[in-house]
Amino acid sequence: MPSGATLTDELLSRCLEHAALVAVAMALALAISLPLGLWISRRPRWAGPVLAVVSAIQTIPSLAIFGVLITVPLVGGLGARPAIVALTLYALLPLVRGVVTGLTLVPQGLKEAAMALGLNRRQRLWRVEVPLALPVLMAGVRVAMVLTIAVATIAAAIGAGGLGVFLFRGIATVNNGLILQGAVPAALMALLADWALSSRRRLLAGLGLAVALALAAGLWLARPAAAPSLAIGSKAFTEQLLLGELLAQQIEAQTNLRVRRDFALGGTQICHEAVRSGQIAGYVEYTGTAWASVLNQAPLPAQPGLDRAEAVYERARTLYRQRFDLEMFPSLGFENSFAILIRDDQAKALGLTKLSQLAPHTPQWRAGFGFEFLSRPDGYPGLARLYGLRFKEAPLEMDLGLTYRALAEGRVDLIAGDSTNGLIETLALRSLIDDRQYFPPYQATPVFNAAALRRWPQLLPALNGLAGQISEAEMRRMNAAVDGEGEEVAAVVRRFRQGKGWTTAAHKKTPPGRG
Repeated sequence: MPSGATLTDELLSRCLEHAALVAVAMALALAISLPLGLWISRRPRWAGPVLAVVSAIQTIPSLAIFGVLITVPLVGGLGARPAIVALTLYALLPLVRGVVTGLTLVPQGLKEAAMALGLNRRQRLWRVEVPLALPVLMAGVRVAMVLTIAVATIAAAIGAGGLGVFLFRGIATVNNGLILQGAVPAALMALLADWALSSRRRLLAGLGLAVALALAAGLWLARPAAAPSLAIGSKAFTEQLLLGELLAQQIEAQTNLRVRRDFALGGTQICHEAVRSGQIAGYVEYTGTAWASVLNQAPLPAQPGLDRAEAVYERARTLYRQRFDLEMFPSLGFENSFAILIRDDQAKALGLTKLSQLAPHTPQWRAGFGFEFLSRPDGYPGLARLYGLRFKEAPLEMDLGLTYRALAEGRVDLIAGDSTNGLIETLALRSLIDDRQYFPPYQATPVFNAAALRRWPQLLPALNGLAGQISEAEMRRMNAAVDGEGEEVAAVVRRFRQGKGWTTAAHKKTPPGRG
């Protein structure tokens, strides 16, 4: 949410974004399904294969379709375009089936009567068959509309906006209020659409309302910008939301630029592709993640006299410039490493302080990990091999923000969290020492598209001004304020900036050079 904007403003904006996504997708789906349905209704042998294809599309999980479309040429990437393509594909089945079924159910006797009256093939279609098939077709439209409104909430994961933004923020911060802010308007929108399409009279009123909403959305989304704008992204967990908001507020305070907040984009690869392609100008990455997951580099072994943190940063920065034309800025001042967590009472009872002590106990334990940790090069497979970890059953996969609560409530016995997460103290968890130095250094560092920096050179002093400004304790307190106390991300960042003495137009201190 832009600095200074109210929650009501953002809610209205997200509702209009959501409505626009649904309206465009439904228009495209109708433009495809109506002629396709009419065509196969005249060629029954094609009905089976066509319906099988559109049925198969709908069996694919919605998040998978959004993820695949990120890399597809022409229609891929982030934002509204791939989201509209995915929603259009999802709406095809009920629409095509509605057309085909409706026309098939028209009694043969009525068709023959129309022929006896001298009506030609086109006249029979539009004067007899389509009117009789309309109730079934409208049932398909109602199903498609409700389905599209629901699936459109997933579009926020690829930066398309809409009401899903609140859902993803709420899940990331375990905030039921935010989840309801996205879920309730989406449910009301679906109920209103279903009601409007339930009769011809209501349909006319609904179409009038849709036109009015489309005009309002167009005017809202096309309103003139007060200043040039750029997009800042983030991954989908609390610390990333805070750091993304920090970048946004810093840029708005130090420049004349407006910032669009494309937060909670998902995992590392989505954010990397977004900044690499220029769909966002920048986000905050961690050097160890960049080294292992993005650059696919082998672990840097500990050596006497070697500063691993500095070595990983310098090498990763050089490779980012050479391979991706991305600029990696100096660290914000703290490191957020993976933390292997158990409950504090369990650690005390078993005398556990380090990871090398876990192997005898894990065969009786259950583990829960975020989706990314289970597959990344510096994640679970290598950790299990190095420390000889074997669990009672395969680790549960869940959203990273939910793993802390699951551990505290005893649903799992071990998780991989973040060393700066405020819930570690709030929920009485214990971080175990990585005594064999499996994890690389994870310094938090802004990563920006070099083309964006060339376009907006005023970003350089603004971003350099953040170097070394956040301690691990300060980051942990900000995380705790959101996760433990339910404060708004933007408010927590504003308070942090005020505590540093950075007013809306101040904080002109800039460390020398970019390094």
